[in-house]
Amino acid sequence: MHATKLFDLSGRVALITGGSRGLGLQMAHGFGAMGAKLALSARKENELADAKAELTAKGYDVFTFASDLAKPETLEPMVDAVLKNFGRIDILMNNAGASWGAPAEKYPLDAWNKVIGINLTGTWLVTQLIGAKSMIPNKSGSIITVASVAGLRGQLGPMQTIAYNTSKGGLINFTRALAGEWAQYGIRVNALAPGFFPSKMSDGLLKVLDKQILGMTPMGRLGGDEDLMGPAIFLASDAASYVTGQILSVDGGMTAV
Repeated sequence: MHATKLFDLSGRVALITGGSRGLGLQMAHGFGAMGAKLALSARKENELADAKAELTAKGYDVFTFASDLAKPETLEPMVDAVLKNFGRIDILMNNAGASWGAPAEKYPLDAWNKVIGINLTGTWLVTQLIGAKSMIPNKSGSIITVASVAGLRGQLGPMQTIAYNTSKGGLINFTRALAGEWAQYGIRVNALAPGFFPSKMSDGLLKVLDKQILGMTPMGRLGGDEDLMGPAIFLASDAASYVTGQILSVDGGMTAV
């Protein structure tokens, strides 16, 4: 097989949670460019409409459905709608997430429950549904979860995001455990651990800590508009057919030093 063919996603269906903006939309562009059909979910209908317009202008086949990881009752209708539209889901990009900043000794319980509920429980429920309804019956699939360098290290400078760090650490072992259990079905489960990328979620933090973050990053810059595309395409594609249970850091060297 020609090496470039290994990265071809033609005919495959990729569902991206939190796909209407930021890193999710970046990865949607990457999957679409490699031939995948795109299903995007997010909370806000207007943002999904904008993302669909942006992606269809490139000629990609796009389906959208509003759902909220904080509301489990919205998840099965979303998965069912994608399956009704495309017939199957070959790639699941677990990208949607939330954060909350506060000192650990004062961290509100409702904030803890919100972050854990979205980042861990919501991600698991979507994954479980897609495994049961599509990937296990089809004996194939690639699940990619967006973790974080915050799940690989205890404290990143002066960040006070105990629930976020805990949830991302949980997603890392979620990835390893599920990879071991679902390999028998031909399903690969991996995670990306991004460093700091400009986004709506990180905007406030970067305004305050940008110099410190750049100082912790050997490459001396933030992640860019295309820096997550290649790693995501790799893990989704046949180029990674013997890769499962792995965590790929995309962080400019932050976790290497």
